[in-house]
Amino acid sequence: MRNLFIFVFLFSLIFEAKTAESDDLLISSIKNEKRSEKNIKRDKYRNPFETLTFFEIDRKKKILEISPGGGYYSEIISHYMKKTNNFFSTEYLVPPVEAVRKAQERYNKFFEENKKDFGQINKIYFLKNNKLEFEEKNFDLVLTFRNTHNWLGSNSAGNVYQTIYDVMNKGGILGIVQHRADEKSKFNFKNGYVKESFLISFLEDIGFKLLDKSDINQNTKDKKDYKNGVWTLPPRLVLGDLDRQKYLDIGESDRMTLKFIK
Repeated sequence: MRNLFIFVFLFSLIFEAKTAESDDLLISSIKNEKRSEKNIKRDKYRNPFETLTFFEIDRKKKILEISPGGGYYSEIISHYMKKTNNFFSTEYLVPPVEAVRKAQERYNKFFEENKKDFGQINKIYFLKNNKLEFEEKNFDLVLTFRNTHNWLGSNSAGNVYQTIYDVMNKGGILGIVQHRADEKSKFNFKNGYVKESFLISFLEDIGFKLLDKSDINQNTKDKKDYKNGVWTLPPRLVLGDLDRQKYLDIGESDRMTLKFIK
């Protein structure tokens, strides 16, 4: 019995040491001065340490980020996963709109020019039907941030999330951050907000199971009643100088943070 106690005690020490080491690496990846200045300024709204820890990020995992946009999370994850060759992001073979094409160009240019600091980001491609190619699969962790409203609005969310499900390992984690609509509001994906209950049900119908949810990215100041939708708030501030300080005081949107398991 005494030997068992000693074994459990030593194992717990080793586990705590490895956890602390992983946390330190994640913190250093967030504090990395090579990140773009505009993304660093958003840390106070996006809570990257708490969010990625909640999603159980680990260097031993094969990780995929879906539709990385301006690279906010890619900058952090790629540095954290450096030299593992196990971080992937998606790209459209045929971008659906010009804005996406330009965003992909900026993203690729930044990470190609800064590969020494951020490491290699491997690519997995969206095909024309909004499904992912299957040359790469067996992902342990798939992440997507503030994208689901676009897929719902274009009626492609079913294909996107089904193909995500198909490329994941059994027991893999899907982490989602999404602008959150009030539960009593009318469905209007075009304003950028999605009801939490709807999204949970939508994904569970595909086969995912909700593992946990968090209010890490909650913002109770967000009234969600803007004529120009979520883009009224920072970082977009589509109204320009009109009531600019008012929207800066509100901050970025109220967001759900959901963790599913396959």
